[in-house]
Amino acid sequence: MVAPGRQSLPALLAGLRAAGEETRLRILALLARGELSVSDMTDILGQSQPRISRHLKLMAEAGLIERHREGAWAFFRLAQGTSGALARALAETIRGDDGTVAADQERLSAVRAQRSQAAQAYFTRVARDWDRVRSLHAPDEAVEAAVAEVIGAGPIGSLLDLGTGTGRMLQLFGPRASRAVGVDASHAMLAVARANLERAGLARAELRQGDIHALPFGRNAFDIVLVHQVLHFLDDPARALREASAALAPGGRMIVIDFAAHDLEFLRTDHAHRRLGFTSEQMAEWFTEAGLAVLPARTVGNGSGDAAKLTVTLWIATDARQRGDFPLRPNTQLEVA
Repeated sequence: MVAPGRQSLPALLAGLRAAGEETRLRILALLARGELSVSDMTDILGQSQPRISRHLKLMAEAGLIERHREGAWAFFRLAQGTSGALARALAETIRGDDGTVAADQERLSAVRAQRSQAAQAYFTRVARDWDRVRSLHAPDEAVEAAVAEVIGAGPIGSLLDLGTGTGRMLQLFGPRASRAVGVDASHAMLAVARANLERAGLARAELRQGDIHALPFGRNAFDIVLVHQVLHFLDDPARALREASAALAPGGRMIVIDFAAHDLEFLRTDHAHRRLGFTSEQMAEWFTEAGLAVLPARTVGNGSGDAAKLTVTLWIATDARQRGDFPLRPNTQLEVA
């Protein structure tokens, strides 16, 4: 069981009052398995939307849960911090063989299966274009291995994945993070990511629909920020990196995974690429403008020596500020490939 942190007596009483009703406890038990929309909960609990919304409002006001918008939809999840820990502890106190809660969990599985089918249908429609681009560069496994090497072994702390797409980076590194958040502008892609994370058992990973130029987070919030294959879609990559750097905690690292400069013009005309890759000089200039210290880059070649193929580069920078009394030293073992 998750032990809630210490709270003031009024805050604790407010949380217990907000949770102290059958439907609200059932909602907490559901949200302990991952974020859900109001529509999901009305289907699972068999209650009207106004009634569910009222319960959610009371628990959100008490800090037990949090709400975020995704286009016209609203999703809810257990909150961060001590109130969220209290909510999780209450949910985990309920016996797993309780008939009401067990029936809710069965309906939750059915809702997730429906979402997974819808997400897979979307991904099937776009897979042809994805596969064509992927065939132009190194296998995903090689790129992912390079990212893993840069991140290193051990706990990650808080992780932000910008342009999360299918949620692959969260699947790989979320289990080692104390908090893992993915942001994408596409509601359809977030549906794919949500289905993938649910299948992987990563219910505590967070997904947000958002603009990379105006992130919905406070400053200094994340130890690692990944910007994975998204900059080439942007008109103003420098602005996006400045915004991302503001979310980076002192001593944290930013890893940009994207294409080295190339001349495959069809990617611009057929696949909406705004930029035909980037040079390391250009990326270093943008990192410096964002107040970050540049570390040696890594490259993952296409393995064929074909000039018509793409090279993936990992550009790495660190926030040089110290955390507490001790600087977090960047990994000085990395070499330019």
